[in-house]
Amino acid sequence: MAGGAGTTEGLRRANTSVVLRSLRDHGPASRAALAARTGLSKATVGVIVAGLEAAEVVAPASAEVPPARGRPSRPVALTGRDHLGVGFELNVDYVAASVVDLSGHERLATTRPVERGRGLADLGRLAGEVADTLSRSGGGAGGARVVGATVALPGLVRGDERTVAWTPNLHLPDDEPARTVSEALGDTLGSGVTVRVGNDADCAARAEARHGAAQQVGHALYITGTVGIGAGILEDGRPLRGGAGFAGEVGHLPLAGPDARCGCGRTGCWEAAVGLHAMLAAVGMPELETPLASAEAVAVRARTDAGVRRGLAQVGHELGVGLSVLVNVLDPEVVVLGGYFAVLGDDVLDPARVALDALLASPVQVRPELRPGRLGIAAAALGAAERSLEPVFAGEVALLA
Repeated sequence: MAGGAGTTEGLRRANTSVVLRSLRDHGPASRAALAARTGLSKATVGVIVAGLEAAEVVAPASAEVPPARGRPSRPVALTGRDHLGVGFELNVDYVAASVVDLSGHERLATTRPVERGRGLADLGRLAGEVADTLSRSGGGAGGARVVGATVALPGLVRGDERTVAWTPNLHLPDDEPARTVSEALGDTLGSGVTVRVGNDADCAARAEARHGAAQQVGHALYITGTVGIGAGILEDGRPLRGGAGFAGEVGHLPLAGPDARCGCGRTGCWEAAVGLHAMLAAVGMPELETPLASAEAVAVRARTDAGVRRGLAQVGHELGVGLSVLVNVLDPEVVVLGGYFAVLGDDVLDPARVALDALLASPVQVRPELRPGRLGIAAAALGAAERSLEPVFAGEVALLA
Protein backbone atom coordinates (compact mmCIF):
# COMPACT_ATOMS: atom_id res chain seq x y z
CA MET A 1 0.00 0.00 0.00
CA ALA A 2 2.99 2.29 0.57
CA GLY A 3 3.04 4.99 -2.05
CA GLY A 4 -0.35 3.93 -3.47
CA ALA A 5 -3.01 6.23 -4.81
CA GLY A 6 -4.76 6.56 -1.42
CA THR A 7 -1.65 7.55 0.54
CA THR A 8 -0.05 10.92 1.18
CA GLU A 9 2.85 9.90 -1.08
CA GLY A 10 0.42 8.85 -3.80
CA LEU A 11 -1.36 12.21 -3.59
CA ARG A 12 1.95 14.06 -3.78
CA ARG A 13 2.97 12.09 -6.88
CA ALA A 14 -0.40 12.74 -8.50
CA ASN A 15 -0.23 16.50 -7.82
CA THR A 16 3.36 16.65 -9.03
CA SER A 17 2.40 14.88 -12.25
CA VAL A 18 -0.37 17.45 -12.87
CA VAL A 19 2.18 20.27 -12.64
CA LEU A 20 4.65 18.41 -14.87
CA ARG A 21 2.00 17.77 -17.54
CA SER A 22 0.99 21.43 -17.49
CA LEU A 23 4.57 22.54 -18.07
CA ARG A 24 5.08 19.93 -20.79
CA ASP A 25 1.84 20.59 -22.64
CA HIS A 26 1.42 24.34 -22.18
CA GLY A 27 4.90 25.73 -21.57
CA PRO A 28 6.52 27.83 -18.83
CA ALA A 29 4.32 29.44 -16.21
CA SER A 30 4.51 31.25 -12.89
CA ARG A 31 3.38 29.53 -9.73
CA ALA A 32 0.16 31.52 -9.77
CA ALA A 33 -0.48 30.58 -13.41
CA LEU A 34 0.23 26.91 -12.64
CA ALA A 35 -2.29 27.02 -9.81
CA ALA A 36 -4.88 28.48 -12.18
CA ARG A 37 -4.06 25.91 -14.89
CA THR A 38 -4.14 22.86 -12.64
CA GLY A 39 -6.76 23.76 -10.04
CA LEU A 40 -4.27 23.11 -7.23
CA SER A 41 -3.82 25.63 -4.45
CA LYS A 42 -1.04 28.20 -4.70
CA ALA A 43 0.54 26.74 -1.56
CA THR A 44 0.54 23.22 -3.00
CA VAL A 45 2.01 24.42 -6.28
CA GLY A 46 4.67 26.37 -4.39
CA VAL A 47 5.80 23.30 -2.48
CA ILE A 48 5.83 21.16 -5.63
CA VAL A 49 7.78 23.71 -7.67
CA ALA A 50 10.33 24.17 -4.87
CA GLY A 51 10.92 20.42 -4.80
CA LEU A 52 11.19 20.23 -8.59
CA GLU A 53 13.68 23.11 -8.61
CA ALA A 54 15.79 21.40 -5.95
CA ALA A 55 15.77 18.24 -8.10
CA GLU A 56 16.68 20.34 -11.18
CA VAL A 57 13.55 19.15 -12.98
CA VAL A 58 12.39 22.76 -13.48
CA ALA A 59 14.34 26.01 -13.64
CA PRO A 60 13.46 29.70 -13.90
CA ALA A 61 12.48 30.69 -17.44
CA SER A 62 14.20 33.59 -19.14
CA ALA A 63 11.37 36.14 -19.22
CA GLU A 64 9.34 37.68 -16.42
CA VAL A 65 5.55 37.69 -16.68
CA PRO A 66 3.80 40.99 -15.77
CA PRO A 67 0.77 40.19 -13.59
CA ALA A 68 -2.51 42.10 -13.58
CA ARG A 69 -1.22 43.93 -10.49
CA GLY A 70 1.77 43.74 -8.21
CA ARG A 71 5.33 42.72 -8.97
CA PRO A 72 6.31 40.71 -12.05
CA SER A 73 6.68 36.97 -11.49
CA ARG A 74 9.28 34.74 -13.05
CA PRO A 75 7.87 31.58 -14.67
CA VAL A 76 9.48 28.19 -14.37
CA ALA A 77 10.18 25.88 -17.31
CA LEU A 78 10.56 22.13 -17.52
CA THR A 79 14.17 21.08 -18.00
CA GLY A 80 14.25 17.50 -16.75
CA ARG A 81 17.73 17.00 -18.05
CA ASP A 82 18.56 14.40 -15.41
CA HIS A 83 15.51 12.18 -16.01
CA LEU A 84 15.67 10.21 -19.24
CA GLY A 85 13.45 7.93 -21.27
CA VAL A 86 15.14 5.47 -23.64
CA GLY A 87 13.49 4.15 -26.80
CA PHE A 88 14.47 1.52 -29.36
CA GLU A 89 12.96 0.22 -32.56
CA LEU A 90 13.59 -3.23 -33.96
CA ASN A 91 12.34 -3.52 -37.53
CA VAL A 92 12.95 -5.84 -40.45
CA ASP A 93 16.01 -4.10 -41.82
CA TYR A 94 17.11 -1.56 -39.22
CA VAL A 95 17.38 -0.80 -35.52
CA ALA A 96 17.15 2.65 -33.97
CA ALA A 97 17.59 4.29 -30.58
CA SER A 98 16.52 7.54 -28.98
CA VAL A 99 17.05 9.14 -25.55
CA VAL A 100 14.70 11.95 -24.45
CA ASP A 101 14.63 14.02 -21.26
CA LEU A 102 11.51 15.22 -19.47
CA SER A 103 11.42 18.50 -21.42
CA GLY A 104 11.17 16.55 -24.69
CA HIS A 105 14.75 17.31 -25.77
CA GLU A 106 16.25 14.40 -27.70
CA ARG A 107 19.65 13.73 -26.22
CA LEU A 108 20.69 10.84 -28.49
CA ALA A 109 19.41 9.47 -31.79
CA THR A 110 20.84 6.79 -34.05
CA THR A 111 19.59 4.45 -36.79
CA ARG A 112 21.54 1.66 -38.46
CA PRO A 113 20.81 -1.11 -40.97
CA VAL A 114 20.81 -4.75 -39.89
CA GLU A 115 21.05 -8.05 -41.71
CA ARG A 116 17.87 -10.08 -41.99
CA GLY A 117 17.56 -12.48 -39.09
CA ARG A 118 20.18 -10.70 -36.97
CA GLY A 119 18.05 -7.84 -35.71
CA LEU A 120 17.62 -9.11 -32.15
CA ALA A 121 21.36 -9.46 -31.64
CA ASP A 122 21.94 -6.03 -33.17
CA LEU A 123 19.28 -4.58 -30.86
CA GLY A 124 21.17 -5.96 -27.87
CA ARG A 125 24.43 -4.47 -29.09
CA LEU A 126 22.80 -1.10 -29.71
CA ALA A 127 21.23 -1.13 -26.24
CA GLY A 128 24.62 -1.86 -24.73
CA GLU A 129 26.18 1.03 -26.63
CA VAL A 130 23.43 3.39 -25.49
CA ALA A 131 23.94 2.29 -21.89
CA ASP A 132 27.69 2.88 -22.17
CA THR A 133 27.12 6.35 -23.65
CA LEU A 134 24.70 7.30 -20.86
CA SER A 135 27.05 5.97 -18.22
CA ARG A 136 29.98 7.99 -19.58
CA SER A 137 27.85 11.15 -19.74
CA GLY A 138 26.50 10.81 -16.22
CA GLY A 139 23.55 8.57 -16.94
CA GLY A 140 24.56 5.92 -14.46
CA ALA A 141 23.74 5.54 -10.80
CA GLY A 142 25.50 8.76 -9.82
CA GLY A 143 24.15 10.97 -12.59
CA ALA A 144 21.06 11.19 -14.76
CA ARG A 145 18.33 8.69 -14.02
CA VAL A 146 16.91 6.42 -16.72
CA VAL A 147 13.20 6.33 -15.89
CA GLY A 148 12.48 3.47 -18.27
CA ALA A 149 13.01 1.97 -21.72
CA THR A 150 10.62 0.88 -24.46
CA VAL A 151 11.17 -1.27 -27.56
CA ALA A 152 8.96 -0.57 -30.60
CA LEU A 153 8.17 -3.54 -32.86
CA PRO A 154 6.14 -4.03 -36.07
CA GLY A 155 3.46 -6.35 -34.75
CA LEU A 156 1.04 -7.15 -31.96
CA VAL A 157 2.11 -6.70 -28.35
CA ARG A 158 -0.02 -7.98 -25.48
CA GLY A 159 -1.51 -5.72 -22.83
CA ASP A 160 1.34 -6.44 -20.40
CA GLU A 161 3.55 -4.30 -22.71
CA ARG A 162 6.20 -6.99 -22.65
CA THR A 163 5.00 -10.10 -24.46
CA VAL A 164 5.18 -10.22 -28.26
CA ALA A 165 2.02 -11.83 -29.64
CA TRP A 166 2.61 -11.72 -33.43
CA THR A 167 5.33 -10.20 -35.59
CA PRO A 168 4.86 -11.74 -39.05
CA ASN A 169 7.87 -9.99 -40.58
CA LEU A 170 10.25 -10.73 -37.70
CA HIS A 171 9.03 -13.96 -35.98
CA LEU A 172 10.11 -12.84 -32.50
CA PRO A 173 9.62 -15.12 -29.49
CA ASP A 174 7.51 -13.96 -26.52
CA ASP A 175 9.48 -11.60 -24.25
CA GLU A 176 12.87 -11.99 -25.93
CA PRO A 177 13.14 -8.32 -27.09
CA ALA A 178 12.41 -7.04 -23.58
CA ARG A 179 14.86 -9.48 -21.98
CA THR A 180 17.56 -8.64 -24.54
CA VAL A 181 17.33 -4.92 -23.78
CA SER A 182 16.97 -5.46 -20.02
CA GLU A 183 20.18 -7.47 -19.95
CA ALA A 184 22.08 -5.01 -22.13
CA LEU A 185 21.05 -2.00 -20.07
CA GLY A 186 21.40 -3.80 -16.76
CA ASP A 187 25.01 -4.73 -17.40
CA THR A 188 25.90 -1.02 -17.23
CA LEU A 189 23.03 0.91 -15.64
CA GLY A 190 21.88 -1.68 -13.09
CA SER A 191 18.80 -3.86 -13.00
CA GLY A 192 16.27 -1.19 -11.99
CA VAL A 193 15.29 0.00 -15.47
CA THR A 194 11.80 -1.15 -16.47
CA VAL A 195 11.68 -2.27 -20.12
CA ARG A 196 8.39 -2.26 -22.04
CA VAL A 197 7.53 -3.34 -25.57
CA GLY A 198 5.13 -1.46 -27.83
CA ASN A 199 3.76 -1.43 -31.35
CA ASP A 200 5.88 0.63 -33.76
CA ALA A 201 2.93 2.55 -35.25
CA ASP A 202 1.64 3.51 -31.80
CA CYS A 203 5.09 4.74 -30.81
CA ALA A 204 5.64 6.66 -34.06
CA ALA A 205 2.18 8.22 -33.73
CA ARG A 206 3.07 9.37 -30.22
CA ALA A 207 6.26 10.99 -31.55
CA GLU A 208 4.47 12.78 -34.40
CA ALA A 209 1.90 14.09 -31.91
CA ARG A 210 4.60 15.41 -29.58
CA HIS A 211 7.26 16.54 -32.05
CA GLY A 212 6.00 16.26 -35.62
CA ALA A 213 3.13 16.50 -38.06
CA ALA A 214 0.31 15.66 -35.61
CA GLN A 215 1.01 18.37 -33.05
CA GLN A 216 -2.11 20.17 -31.79
CA VAL A 217 -4.37 17.71 -33.67
CA GLY A 218 -7.24 16.23 -31.67
CA HIS A 219 -7.99 13.23 -33.90
CA ALA A 220 -5.22 11.85 -36.10
CA LEU A 221 -4.27 8.64 -37.85
CA TYR A 222 -0.63 7.67 -38.39
CA ILE A 223 0.36 5.13 -41.06
CA THR A 224 3.78 3.51 -41.06
CA GLY A 225 5.56 3.13 -44.37
CA THR A 226 8.14 0.39 -43.98
CA VAL A 227 8.12 -3.29 -44.95
CA GLY A 228 5.04 -3.60 -42.76
CA ILE A 229 2.04 -1.27 -42.67
CA GLY A 230 0.46 -0.39 -39.35
CA ALA A 231 -1.62 2.42 -37.91
CA GLY A 232 -1.48 4.52 -34.76
CA ILE A 233 -4.87 5.99 -33.83
CA LEU A 234 -4.47 9.24 -31.89
CA GLU A 235 -7.07 10.81 -29.64
CA ASP A 236 -5.83 14.09 -28.09
CA GLY A 237 -2.25 13.03 -28.73
CA ARG A 238 -2.51 9.59 -27.11
CA PRO A 239 -2.65 6.27 -29.00
CA LEU A 240 -5.81 4.18 -28.68
CA ARG A 241 -4.81 0.56 -28.13
CA GLY A 242 -8.16 -1.26 -28.03
CA GLY A 243 -9.38 -4.03 -25.74
CA ALA A 244 -6.37 -6.36 -26.11
CA GLY A 245 -3.87 -3.68 -27.12
CA PHE A 246 -4.00 -4.77 -30.78
CA ALA A 247 -5.75 -1.77 -32.38
CA GLY A 248 -4.23 -0.46 -35.62
CA GLU A 249 -3.16 -3.69 -37.34
CA VAL A 250 -4.37 -2.34 -40.67
CA GLY A 251 -1.67 -3.83 -42.90
CA HIS A 252 -3.48 -7.15 -42.96
CA LEU A 253 -6.92 -5.86 -43.91
CA PRO A 254 -8.02 -7.67 -47.12
CA LEU A 255 -7.75 -4.62 -49.38
CA ALA A 256 -5.34 -5.83 -52.09
CA GLY A 257 -5.85 -8.13 -55.05
CA PRO A 258 -6.08 -11.90 -54.48
CA ASP A 259 -2.67 -12.47 -56.07
CA ALA A 260 -0.82 -10.08 -53.73
CA ARG A 261 1.13 -12.31 -51.34
CA CYS A 262 1.94 -10.88 -47.92
CA GLY A 263 4.80 -11.62 -45.54
CA CYS A 264 2.25 -13.05 -43.11
CA GLY A 265 1.67 -15.95 -45.52
CA ARG A 266 -1.76 -14.89 -46.74
CA THR A 267 -2.81 -13.09 -49.91
CA GLY A 268 -4.75 -9.87 -50.40
CA CYS A 269 -3.37 -7.92 -47.44
CA TRP A 270 -3.15 -4.13 -47.84
CA GLU A 271 0.53 -4.37 -46.87
CA ALA A 272 1.13 -6.46 -50.00
CA ALA A 273 -0.11 -3.53 -52.11
CA VAL A 274 1.43 -0.51 -50.35
CA GLY A 275 4.29 -1.79 -48.17
CA LEU A 276 7.90 -1.01 -49.04
CA HIS A 277 8.41 -4.22 -51.00
CA ALA A 278 5.23 -3.64 -53.01
CA MET A 279 6.33 -0.10 -53.83
CA LEU A 280 9.77 -1.24 -54.99
CA ALA A 281 8.21 -3.96 -57.14
CA ALA A 282 5.86 -1.40 -58.72
CA VAL A 283 8.75 0.84 -59.75
CA GLY A 284 11.19 -1.97 -60.59
CA MET A 285 13.95 -0.91 -58.20
CA PRO A 286 15.98 -2.89 -55.64
CA GLU A 287 15.76 -2.59 -51.88
CA LEU A 288 18.66 -0.74 -50.22
CA GLU A 289 19.95 -0.82 -46.65
CA THR A 290 16.99 0.96 -45.02
CA PRO A 291 13.49 2.07 -46.08
CA LEU A 292 14.77 5.66 -46.10
CA ALA A 293 17.63 4.87 -48.47
CA SER A 294 15.31 2.89 -50.76
CA ALA A 295 12.74 5.69 -50.89
CA GLU A 296 15.36 8.37 -51.50
CA ALA A 297 16.68 6.42 -54.49
CA VAL A 298 13.14 6.03 -55.88
CA ALA A 299 12.46 9.75 -55.40
CA VAL A 300 15.55 10.64 -57.41
CA ARG A 301 14.62 8.23 -60.24
CA ALA A 302 11.02 9.52 -60.31
CA ARG A 303 12.21 12.97 -61.43
CA THR A 304 13.27 11.61 -64.81
CA ASP A 305 11.52 8.24 -65.22
CA ALA A 306 7.85 8.24 -66.22
CA GLY A 307 7.58 4.50 -65.52
CA VAL A 308 8.60 5.03 -61.92
CA ARG A 309 6.04 7.81 -61.57
CA ARG A 310 3.35 5.50 -62.95
CA GLY A 311 4.31 2.83 -60.44
CA LEU A 312 4.12 5.35 -57.59
CA ALA A 313 0.73 6.54 -58.84
CA GLN A 314 -0.58 2.97 -58.64
CA VAL A 315 0.74 2.56 -55.10
CA GLY A 316 -0.81 5.92 -54.21
CA HIS A 317 -4.16 4.77 -55.58
CA GLU A 318 -4.03 1.60 -53.46
CA LEU A 319 -3.07 3.73 -50.48
CA GLY A 320 -6.11 5.95 -50.99
CA VAL A 321 -8.42 2.92 -51.35
CA GLY A 322 -7.27 1.58 -47.99
CA LEU A 323 -7.43 4.98 -46.34
CA SER A 324 -11.05 5.35 -47.47
CA VAL A 325 -11.98 2.39 -45.26
CA LEU A 326 -10.08 3.75 -42.26
CA VAL A 327 -11.37 7.29 -42.72
CA ASN A 328 -14.98 6.14 -42.95
CA VAL A 329 -14.56 4.24 -39.68
CA LEU A 330 -12.33 6.61 -37.67
CA ASP A 331 -13.06 10.11 -39.08
CA PRO A 332 -9.60 11.60 -38.38
CA GLU A 333 -8.84 15.28 -38.89
CA VAL A 334 -5.37 14.49 -40.22
CA VAL A 335 -3.67 11.40 -41.65
CA VAL A 336 0.11 11.40 -41.17
CA LEU A 337 2.03 9.17 -43.61
CA GLY A 338 5.34 8.04 -42.18
CA GLY A 339 8.30 5.98 -43.37
CA TYR A 340 8.85 5.85 -47.13
CA PHE A 341 5.55 7.67 -47.82
CA ALA A 342 6.99 10.85 -46.31
CA VAL A 343 10.07 10.69 -48.54
CA LEU A 344 8.07 10.22 -51.75
CA GLY A 345 5.55 12.89 -50.81
CA ASP A 346 3.06 14.02 -53.43
CA ASP A 347 4.17 11.38 -55.96
CA VAL A 348 2.21 8.98 -53.73
CA LEU A 349 -0.04 11.30 -51.73
CA ASP A 350 -1.66 13.09 -54.68
CA PRO A 351 -3.12 9.90 -56.22
CA ALA A 352 -4.09 8.79 -52.71
CA ARG A 353 -6.06 12.02 -52.27
CA VAL A 354 -7.86 11.46 -55.57
CA ALA A 355 -8.79 7.88 -54.67
CA LEU A 356 -9.89 8.90 -51.19
CA ASP A 357 -12.11 11.70 -52.51
CA ALA A 358 -13.82 9.26 -54.86
CA LEU A 359 -14.51 6.68 -52.15
CA LEU A 360 -15.79 8.71 -49.22
CA ALA A 361 -19.20 7.36 -48.35
CA SER A 362 -21.08 10.68 -48.16
CA PRO A 363 -20.76 14.07 -49.84
CA VAL A 364 -20.93 15.73 -46.41
CA GLN A 365 -17.67 14.10 -45.38
CA VAL A 366 -14.53 16.20 -45.57
CA ARG A 367 -11.37 14.44 -46.65
CA PRO A 368 -8.79 14.64 -43.84
CA GLU A 369 -5.56 16.40 -44.63
CA LEU A 370 -2.88 13.94 -45.73
CA ARG A 371 0.45 15.05 -44.30
CA PRO A 372 3.89 13.51 -44.73
CA GLY A 373 5.49 12.62 -41.42
CA ARG A 374 8.26 14.91 -40.22
CA LEU A 375 10.33 12.45 -38.20
CA GLY A 376 11.33 9.80 -40.74
CA ILE A 377 12.00 6.21 -39.76
CA ALA A 378 13.36 7.39 -36.40
CA ALA A 379 9.82 8.27 -35.27
CA ALA A 380 9.09 4.95 -33.54
CA ALA A 381 12.26 5.03 -31.42
CA LEU A 382 11.55 8.64 -30.42
CA GLY A 383 7.97 7.77 -29.52
CA ALA A 384 9.20 4.75 -27.56
CA ALA A 385 11.45 7.06 -25.54
CA GLU A 386 8.47 9.34 -24.87
CA ARG A 387 6.43 6.30 -23.76
CA SER A 388 9.17 5.48 -21.28
CA LEU A 389 8.59 8.83 -19.55
CA GLU A 390 4.81 8.46 -19.29
CA PRO A 391 4.87 6.89 -15.78
CA VAL A 392 6.35 10.17 -14.52
CA PHE A 393 3.66 12.29 -16.16
CA ALA A 394 0.99 9.85 -14.95
CA GLY A 395 2.14 10.06 -11.33
CA GLU A 396 3.18 6.40 -11.22
CA VAL A 397 6.87 7.15 -10.59
CA ALA A 398 8.13 9.61 -7.99
CA LEU A 399 10.72 12.22 -8.98
CA LEU A 400 11.01 13.81 -5.54
CA ALA A 401 12.57 12.06 -2.57
